[in-house]
Amino acid sequence: MNTPKVNILHAPGQAAQLSRALISTCHTRPLLFAGSRVATSLHPTQTSLSSPSPRSFSTTSITQLKDFFPAKETAYIRQTPPAWPHHGWTEEEMASVVPEHRKPETVGDWLAWKLVRICRWATDIATGIRPEQQVDKHHPTTATSADKPLTEAQWLVRFIFLESIAGVPGMVAGMLRHLHSLRRLKRDNGWIETLLEESYNERMHLLTFMKMCEPGLLMKTLILGAQGVFFNAMFLSYLISPKITHRFVGYLEEEAVHTYTRCIREIEEGHLPKWSDEKFEIPEMAVRYWRMPEGKRTMKDLIHYIRADEAVHRGVNHTLSNLDQKEDPNPFVSDYKEGEGGRRPVNPALKPTGFERAEVIG
Repeated sequence: MNTPKVNILHAPGQAAQLSRALISTCHTRPLLFAGSRVATSLHPTQTSLSSPSPRSFSTTSITQLKDFFPAKETAYIRQTPPAWPHHGWTEEEMASVVPEHRKPETVGDWLAWKLVRICRWATDIATGIRPEQQVDKHHPTTATSADKPLTEAQWLVRFIFLESIAGVPGMVAGMLRHLHSLRRLKRDNGWIETLLEESYNERMHLLTFMKMCEPGLLMKTLILGAQGVFFNAMFLSYLISPKITHRFVGYLEEEAVHTYTRCIREIEEGHLPKWSDEKFEIPEMAVRYWRMPEGKRTMKDLIHYIRADEAVHRGVNHTLSNLDQKEDPNPFVSDYKEGEGGRRPVNPALKPTGFERAEVIG
């Protein structure tokens, strides 16, 4: 299913001013997110593909919209399945995910936490979040209510910006551990695969949101710059201290869980009517990747699946930070000795602060 997309950031301008402009635009112009059936139902006047009327945060006409990554047609291959198939989530597992914060215990923990707070502050500025849209600053990782909700446009800008960065840490860590294993002629004890799978999963989040909108020149420039800075920062930090880096990623994933929890709340409270519309369609690639059942394919359901993924990354990275970075095996992929199977870390999504080393290694 090809899903028309919306050009988010096309015209140049300052990021904060642009995002604020999106808010007013969404109040006055129709917004096209999913398939043409949705646009026809919500806005009958916009059914013509040749209509010159402007659309929300888009300077690209409907006839110019294109699929960012259409499937390559070949003579023999039908489709390429995911390299890491998703195991799926039950409703109970997804409902059990809650925002939570691991309190810093060491100087490294404190440093990682403060760096994440700086990243959060910079992201809020870049995506134009106003003061009245901020949550309680005394509980930034657990509070999910604000005086004013975000719009669908703001949420998509935020999702795409964040997910374009979130796929970097796992790839950098996996790459460096892979090279270390080759250089030292030693096994890595299962860390590489978990880190690369995390990176792959984050990229699937990004591709899913990319099926709903089309970033313009400014957004692409912001992503390019942020990725360049973040990649090199992660590269150097992992060389210096993998332990602190994993703690940093754990705190970063706490922010991700918080972000998606707030979005779910605003959908439930009726602040995002376009995503609550029964005719809204999520991308087909999301349905296939998460194996979403019939009747459970709303935008709210999609955010629940993504939030559960982020909760896993949160628990995994906090756990990895608790381990001996050079010698300990990865407990999430290890087979335990007879009689010790109860120590196997099960569903890290439900362990927000991670497993302690004594719990899983001994």
